[in-house]
Amino acid sequence: MGNEKIRLGIIYGGKSSEHEVSLRTALSIMKAVDANRYEVTPIYVQLDGSWVKGEAIAGQLPEKIEALRLSAGEPTATGTAESGQEVLASSKPASLFAIGQQVDVIFPVVHGPNGEDGTIQGMLELANLPYVGTGVMASAVGMDKWMMKTVFAQTGLPQVKYVGLLRSQWEKNQDEVMDKIERELGYPCFVKPANMGSSVGISKAKNRSELAHALGVAAKFDRRLIVEEFVVAREVEIGVLGNEELVTSVVGEVIAAKEFYDYEAKYKGAGTELSIPAIIPDRVAGEIAELAKTAFQALDGSGLSRVDFFWDEKNDQLYINEVNTMPGFTPFSMYPMLFQAAGVGYSELIDRLVQLAFERHADKQRNVVDAEELE
Repeated sequence: MGNEKIRLGIIYGGKSSEHEVSLRTALSIMKAVDANRYEVTPIYVQLDGSWVKGEAIAGQLPEKIEALRLSAGEPTATGTAESGQEVLASSKPASLFAIGQQVDVIFPVVHGPNGEDGTIQGMLELANLPYVGTGVMASAVGMDKWMMKTVFAQTGLPQVKYVGLLRSQWEKNQDEVMDKIERELGYPCFVKPANMGSSVGISKAKNRSELAHALGVAAKFDRRLIVEEFVVAREVEIGVLGNEELVTSVVGEVIAAKEFYDYEAKYKGAGTELSIPAIIPDRVAGEIAELAKTAFQALDGSGLSRVDFFWDEKNDQLYINEVNTMPGFTPFSMYPMLFQAAGVGYSELIDRLVQLAFERHADKQRNVVDAEELE
């Protein structure tokens, strides 16, 4: 890029229950980037699914989340430009690719369905744009807890027992579903939508009545549901950074004031404490790092991920919980704080992620697309 600024497009918002989480993440990233190195272009996906591109921001960045809620005809995120926003209408899909002429790399921070599930990643692949984070397959598998657990099982990663089911199965025969869960898992257990993040739609069930309610709640968010056995364990997390050569952060621990680390605890504090680094034996921390790398590679991850584990201290047993392929960058987010504790500051972390995006894109360009080139 020479001495020119890197034109960084940040896609945020989204038609998802995690819309607000995405805004928080986008604002945190915008505040953290080096204005001397980057020219930021905000690309806002509204709740109705429409896309709005703001004017490029070369200097002053927005200070409040509300400034990121772009809409056609309104001022830009900084409030300084005279023109309104360019609407990237879904009725004109070609216009989505025009953004590639105005940015060098994309940082997608749309959380949840229609964002970190491979949807946006697929669009960026079609547009042949470098982007931060995991590719289509890793994003899709990392979003679907049921599919992710299937991959973990094939890889031999330790995990708690679980039951996967479809919403239609629950609606057709509730007693049969609950009988199976009681038989295979017992109480208490956790009920989750397979394709939601940030602990949205997750409930803990201690009896049959609570199980029925929890399944009903989860079924509102997704057609694929997961029920997991409960284990008495400490919740520990680690960050992974890289494409094929991986580095890990320190291990952190979530000490939740509530029964589990829910949405309120993650994004509003809610009495949750984070212990960074976690007070655990070095041997356990080393095992967590190796298991995290294995999980990341099993998904064919790239860029970044946060890998969550349960550590049953009494029985000295680790269980992998999930890989979050687009962890948040909010003030309460684990991922940047884990790397901060490992000596990688916030701005440096963003620089590395952008560089990894360029490297992954360059490697992809090596692939032969015309068989005649081999002749």
